[in-house]
Amino acid sequence: MNGPVALPQQQFARGVPSEFEALCPPPQLLPGENIDDYHAIQAAIFRDLAPQSTIEWLLAIDIAELSWEMQRYRVLRHRVLNTYRQQAIEMTLRRVDLAGIAPEFQDVAEIYTINNALDWQMDASAALDIEARLRSYGFDQHAISMETYVQAREILVLFESLLTAAQLRRLTMLKEIHILQRSRAARCGQNASGKANQRYLNASDKS
Repeated sequence: MNGPVALPQQQFARGVPSEFEALCPPPQLLPGENIDDYHAIQAAIFRDLAPQSTIEWLLAIDIAELSWEMQRYRVLRHRVLNTYRQQAIEMTLRRVDLAGIAPEFQDVAEIYTINNALDWQMDASAALDIEARLRSYGFDQHAISMETYVQAREILVLFESLLTAAQLRRLTMLKEIHILQRSRAARCGQNASGKANQRYLNASDKS
């Protein structure tokens, strides 16, 4: 199965009081993602936010989910860059190997270049030889990285928009939960002050 993996409720609702477990949906993990990493992020956020009311728990759960999504985007972005690095190697090899090739040999040279790029991806020894040859033509790792970002520029814009949107949503929810907690603290302070005054009045009446 290559789709998201949903875990049973009892396997993931760690750190959530039993009365709020129904608010916490099973995590939709992608293949290769670690449930322990998910729980670690979730537990750290619950510990810092210390939600108490139902609304606070709803917000805390959503904040944890958004934080996991952002972690996922960063991991996937890195993997995408590794994929596009092969394309960058291929493009750089074209500049080196196809320069001055007669038109009748272009197709054969193209196939040779593609195979070399695949060898770079699959064979560590071949990768060292190819990178050494590219360095001899002035294409070091920085030049390859620059070509990687050029090749991946559109997908990087997508990831940037996903990360920015998730960050903005998370900030909004953090503000909401802090407002709720300050309001609750203020009410508790008022109740404590009222009870203290009542005790003082009761004591005065007895005296």
